[in-house]
Amino acid sequence: MFRYMSLDLNTILKDWPHESGSIKVRKITGLDGREKLQLRVDLGVLQMEMSGRPDGQHPHNCESLLQYHQKKAARAGAKGETYELTPEECAELQQEGIQYYHRYLSLFQINDFDGVVRDTQRNLDLFTFVAEHTDREDFSWALQQFRPYVLMMNTRAKASILLGQQKFAETIAEIERGREAIVDFLQQSNFPELVSKSSEIAFLDEWLEEVKVKRPLSKLEVMQREMESAIAKELYERAAELRDAIKMLKTRKPV
Repeated sequence: MFRYMSLDLNTILKDWPHESGSIKVRKITGLDGREKLQLRVDLGVLQMEMSGRPDGQHPHNCESLLQYHQKKAARAGAKGETYELTPEECAELQQEGIQYYHRYLSLFQINDFDGVVRDTQRNLDLFTFVAEHTDREDFSWALQQFRPYVLMMNTRAKASILLGQQKFAETIAEIERGREAIVDFLQQSNFPELVSKSSEIAFLDEWLEEVKVKRPLSKLEVMQREMESAIAKELYERAAELRDAIKMLKTRKPV
Protein backbone atom coordinates (compact mmCIF):
# COMPACT_ATOMS: atom_id res chain seq x y z
CA MET A 1 0.00 0.00 0.00
CA PHE A 2 1.35 3.42 -0.96
CA ARG A 3 2.12 5.66 2.00
CA TYR A 4 2.21 9.41 1.57
CA MET A 5 5.32 11.01 3.04
CA SER A 6 4.69 14.56 4.19
CA LEU A 7 7.38 17.18 3.56
CA ASP A 8 5.92 19.42 6.26
CA LEU A 9 8.58 20.41 8.83
CA ASN A 10 6.12 21.50 11.52
CA THR A 11 6.69 18.40 13.66
CA ILE A 12 10.44 19.05 13.79
CA LEU A 13 9.95 22.74 14.45
CA LYS A 14 7.40 22.21 17.23
CA ASP A 15 9.65 19.69 18.97
CA TRP A 16 12.53 22.18 18.84
CA PRO A 17 11.00 25.67 19.19
CA HIS A 18 12.85 28.84 18.32
CA GLU A 19 13.63 31.18 21.22
CA SER A 20 14.20 34.82 20.42
CA GLY A 21 17.53 36.08 21.69
CA SER A 22 19.10 32.64 22.08
CA ILE A 23 21.19 30.54 19.70
CA LYS A 24 20.02 26.93 19.69
CA VAL A 25 22.38 24.36 18.19
CA ARG A 26 22.50 20.58 18.20
CA LYS A 27 24.38 17.71 16.59
CA ILE A 28 22.50 14.97 14.78
CA THR A 29 23.50 11.89 12.82
CA GLY A 30 22.58 12.18 9.16
CA LEU A 31 21.20 9.44 6.91
CA ASP A 32 24.76 9.04 5.60
CA GLY A 33 25.93 8.13 9.11
CA ARG A 34 27.95 11.32 9.55
CA GLU A 35 27.46 13.98 12.21
CA LYS A 36 25.65 17.13 11.13
CA LEU A 37 25.19 20.45 12.83
CA GLN A 38 21.74 22.03 13.10
CA LEU A 39 21.03 25.67 13.91
CA ARG A 40 17.48 26.70 14.83
CA VAL A 41 16.46 30.00 13.24
CA ASP A 42 13.12 31.79 13.36
CA LEU A 43 11.85 30.33 10.07
CA GLY A 44 13.26 26.84 10.33
CA VAL A 45 16.46 24.84 10.76
CA LEU A 46 19.83 25.20 9.05
CA GLN A 47 21.70 21.92 8.66
CA MET A 48 25.44 21.96 8.03
CA GLU A 49 28.28 19.53 7.52
CA MET A 50 30.84 19.45 10.32
CA SER A 51 33.76 20.00 7.94
CA GLY A 52 34.34 21.13 4.39
CA ARG A 53 31.86 23.53 2.87
CA PRO A 54 28.88 23.72 5.26
CA ASP A 55 26.30 22.84 2.58
CA GLY A 56 28.33 19.79 1.52
CA GLN A 57 28.81 21.06 -2.04
CA HIS A 58 32.09 20.84 -3.98
CA PRO A 59 32.05 23.69 -6.49
CA HIS A 60 34.29 22.93 -9.49
CA ASN A 61 35.44 19.77 -7.65
CA CYS A 62 37.03 21.88 -4.92
CA GLU A 63 36.28 22.03 -1.22
CA SER A 64 34.98 25.57 -1.64
CA LEU A 65 34.72 28.45 -4.08
CA LEU A 66 37.54 30.14 -2.20
CA GLN A 67 39.82 27.17 -2.80
CA TYR A 68 38.81 27.12 -6.47
CA HIS A 69 39.74 30.78 -6.95
CA GLN A 70 42.91 30.41 -4.91
CA LYS A 71 44.06 27.66 -7.28
CA LYS A 72 43.22 29.77 -10.34
CA ALA A 73 45.04 32.76 -8.87
CA ALA A 74 48.11 30.62 -8.12
CA ARG A 75 48.18 29.35 -11.72
CA ALA A 76 47.84 32.88 -13.04
CA GLY A 77 50.61 34.08 -10.75
CA ALA A 78 52.91 31.30 -11.93
CA LYS A 79 52.46 32.66 -15.48
CA GLY A 80 53.12 36.21 -14.35
CA GLU A 81 49.49 37.17 -14.90
CA THR A 82 47.18 39.08 -12.59
CA TYR A 83 43.99 37.46 -11.35
CA GLU A 84 40.98 39.69 -10.86
CA LEU A 85 37.61 38.68 -9.46
CA THR A 86 34.44 39.79 -11.20
CA PRO A 87 31.65 41.49 -9.21
CA GLU A 88 29.60 38.28 -9.51
CA GLU A 89 32.46 36.17 -8.16
CA CYS A 90 32.93 38.55 -5.21
CA ALA A 91 29.23 38.22 -4.41
CA GLU A 92 29.41 34.41 -4.62
CA LEU A 93 32.43 34.32 -2.30
CA GLN A 94 30.66 36.58 0.18
CA GLN A 95 27.63 34.29 0.15
CA GLU A 96 29.87 31.29 0.77
CA GLY A 97 31.48 33.14 3.68
CA ILE A 98 28.06 33.49 5.30
CA GLN A 99 27.78 29.69 5.38
CA TYR A 100 31.00 29.47 7.38
CA TYR A 101 29.77 32.28 9.65
CA HIS A 102 26.66 30.25 10.54
CA ARG A 103 28.80 27.22 11.26
CA TYR A 104 31.46 28.85 13.42
CA LEU A 105 28.74 30.61 15.40
CA SER A 106 27.07 27.22 15.94
CA LEU A 107 30.34 25.48 16.80
CA PHE A 108 31.08 28.12 19.41
CA GLN A 109 27.78 27.35 21.14
CA ILE A 110 28.78 23.70 21.60
CA ASN A 111 32.35 24.60 22.66
CA ASP A 112 33.96 23.14 19.54
CA PHE A 113 36.67 25.78 19.66
CA ASP A 114 39.01 24.01 17.23
CA GLY A 115 36.25 24.14 14.63
CA VAL A 116 35.70 27.84 15.34
CA VAL A 117 39.41 28.56 14.87
CA ARG A 118 39.34 26.68 11.55
CA ASP A 119 36.27 28.44 10.16
CA THR A 120 37.11 31.94 11.37
CA GLN A 121 40.62 31.68 9.94
CA ARG A 122 39.09 30.48 6.69
CA ASN A 123 36.91 33.61 6.49
CA LEU A 124 39.86 35.85 7.40
CA ASP A 125 41.71 34.27 4.48
CA LEU A 126 38.66 34.97 2.31
CA PHE A 127 38.71 38.67 3.23
CA THR A 128 42.41 38.92 2.40
CA PHE A 129 42.02 37.07 -0.90
CA VAL A 130 39.20 39.28 -2.15
CA ALA A 131 41.08 42.42 -1.12
CA GLU A 132 44.11 41.24 -3.09
CA HIS A 133 42.17 40.31 -6.22
CA THR A 134 39.79 43.19 -6.78
CA ASP A 135 40.53 46.85 -7.42
CA ARG A 136 37.04 47.79 -6.26
CA GLU A 137 37.31 49.15 -2.73
CA ASP A 138 33.57 48.73 -2.15
CA PHE A 139 33.78 44.99 -2.94
CA SER A 140 36.75 44.61 -0.61
CA TRP A 141 35.15 46.59 2.24
CA ALA A 142 31.92 44.60 1.91
CA LEU A 143 33.92 41.76 3.50
CA GLN A 144 36.66 43.59 5.38
CA GLN A 145 34.12 45.42 7.52
CA PHE A 146 33.53 42.11 9.31
CA ARG A 147 37.23 41.49 10.06
CA PRO A 148 37.08 42.91 13.63
CA TYR A 149 34.20 40.58 14.53
CA VAL A 150 35.83 37.51 12.97
CA LEU A 151 39.15 38.35 14.64
CA MET A 152 37.32 38.59 17.96
CA MET A 153 35.67 35.19 17.49
CA ASN A 154 38.96 33.66 16.37
CA THR A 155 40.62 35.09 19.50
CA ARG A 156 37.82 33.90 21.76
CA ALA A 157 38.16 30.36 20.42
CA LYS A 158 41.96 30.24 20.71
CA ALA A 159 41.92 31.78 24.17
CA SER A 160 39.11 29.47 25.32
CA ILE A 161 41.22 26.44 24.39
CA LEU A 162 44.13 27.79 26.45
CA LEU A 163 41.86 28.76 29.33
CA GLY A 164 40.46 25.24 29.42
CA GLN A 165 44.03 24.00 29.86
CA GLN A 166 44.56 26.43 32.78
CA LYS A 167 47.25 28.24 30.76
CA PHE A 168 46.43 31.69 32.09
CA ALA A 169 49.53 33.54 30.89
CA GLU A 170 49.10 32.16 27.37
CA THR A 171 45.39 33.02 27.47
CA ILE A 172 46.14 36.62 28.39
CA ALA A 173 48.76 36.87 25.64
CA GLU A 174 46.30 35.48 23.08
CA ILE A 175 43.58 37.96 24.03
CA GLU A 176 46.07 40.83 23.88
CA ARG A 177 47.30 39.62 20.48
CA GLY A 178 43.75 39.48 19.09
CA ARG A 179 42.94 42.91 20.49
CA GLU A 180 46.02 44.43 18.84
CA ALA A 181 45.13 42.81 15.51
CA ILE A 182 41.74 44.54 15.59
CA VAL A 183 43.30 47.87 16.57
CA ASP A 184 45.89 47.62 13.79
CA PHE A 185 43.23 46.83 11.19
CA LEU A 186 40.98 49.71 12.20
CA GLN A 187 43.86 52.19 12.40
CA GLN A 188 44.96 51.25 8.89
CA SER A 189 41.42 51.43 7.50
CA ASN A 190 39.60 54.52 6.32
CA PHE A 191 37.83 54.68 9.68
CA PRO A 192 40.49 54.85 12.45
CA GLU A 193 37.96 56.55 14.73
CA LEU A 194 36.21 53.18 15.04
CA VAL A 195 38.92 52.01 17.46
CA SER A 196 37.29 53.89 20.33
CA LYS A 197 33.82 52.67 19.31
CA SER A 198 34.64 49.02 18.64
CA SER A 199 32.40 46.62 20.56
CA GLU A 200 34.87 43.83 19.74
CA ILE A 201 37.73 45.67 21.46
CA ALA A 202 35.49 46.53 24.40
CA PHE A 203 34.51 42.87 24.81
CA LEU A 204 38.12 41.64 24.70
CA ASP A 205 39.18 44.33 27.20
CA GLU A 206 36.47 43.24 29.63
CA TRP A 207 37.27 39.56 29.17
CA LEU A 208 40.97 40.25 29.62
CA GLU A 209 40.35 41.83 33.02
CA GLU A 210 38.18 38.88 34.08
CA VAL A 211 40.92 36.41 33.15
CA LYS A 212 43.57 38.44 34.97
CA VAL A 213 41.46 38.44 38.14
CA LYS A 214 40.94 34.68 37.97
CA ARG A 215 44.57 33.90 37.16
CA PRO A 216 46.46 32.35 40.10
CA LEU A 217 49.54 34.33 41.14
CA SER A 218 52.96 32.98 40.24
CA LYS A 219 55.53 32.29 42.95
CA LEU A 220 57.32 35.52 41.98
CA GLU A 221 54.15 37.59 42.22
CA VAL A 222 53.29 36.11 45.63
CA MET A 223 56.75 37.02 46.91
CA GLN A 224 56.54 40.55 45.48
CA ARG A 225 53.20 41.15 47.17
CA GLU A 226 54.52 39.73 50.43
CA MET A 227 57.54 42.07 50.19
CA GLU A 228 55.28 45.09 49.61
CA SER A 229 53.21 44.07 52.63
CA ALA A 230 56.36 43.70 54.75
CA ILE A 231 57.53 47.18 53.77
CA ALA A 232 54.10 48.64 54.57
CA LYS A 233 54.30 47.04 58.03
CA GLU A 234 57.91 48.27 58.46
CA LEU A 235 59.22 44.71 58.65
CA TYR A 236 62.37 45.71 56.82
CA GLU A 237 64.44 42.64 57.65
CA ARG A 238 61.76 40.38 56.18
CA ALA A 239 61.40 42.72 53.20
CA ALA A 240 65.16 42.50 52.56
CA GLU A 241 65.04 38.70 52.68
CA LEU A 242 62.21 38.65 50.18
CA ARG A 243 63.98 41.17 47.94
CA ASP A 244 67.08 38.95 47.78
CA ALA A 245 64.93 35.86 47.14
CA ILE A 246 63.12 37.65 44.31
CA LYS A 247 66.44 38.63 42.72
CA MET A 248 67.62 35.03 42.84
CA LEU A 249 64.35 33.80 41.35
CA LYS A 250 64.58 36.29 38.50
CA THR A 251 68.16 35.37 37.64
CA ARG A 252 67.72 31.62 37.98
CA LYS A 253 68.08 29.91 34.63
CA PRO A 254 65.40 27.38 33.69
CA VAL A 255 66.54 23.77 33.75
